Amino acid sequence: MRVPSELRYTKTHEWILPDENEAMVGITVHAQEELRDVVYVELPAVGKSVKQGEPAAVVESVKAAFDIYAPISGTVVKVNSALASSPQLVNKDCYGEGWFFAIKPSEPQELNALMTSDQYTELTASETH
Repeated sequence: MRVPSELRYTKTHEWILPDENEAMVGITVHAQEELRDVVYVELPAVGKSVKQGEPAAVVESVKAAFDIYAPISGTVVKVNSALASSPQLVNKDCYGEGWFFAIKPSEPQELNALMTSDQYTELTASETH
């Protein structure tokens, strides 16, 4: 399973690319494999304030719908509008074209509470056994 080292991770399987101006958010390979075929993504509105750990988006698969939680607090500054017509991008390229939204962090120190790639790899290994 691919777990890029430049990203930080949540226990709920979101990733964030840390940046003080605009931090990209998506779901991990583990999450999209669990979901299987993504058929719909509901993105937050640009300008929406989000708090760490609160639902910010929704992803639906043929199996179920799941909340996508904000990895850190901030303001949504960009959304991936390509997901509206091509939600399968989440399955195809979850760390690239399948990103969900970008946040301008209001509490950058919250990144310190997120997992590194090694810690996330350990978490997912323990979940699959």
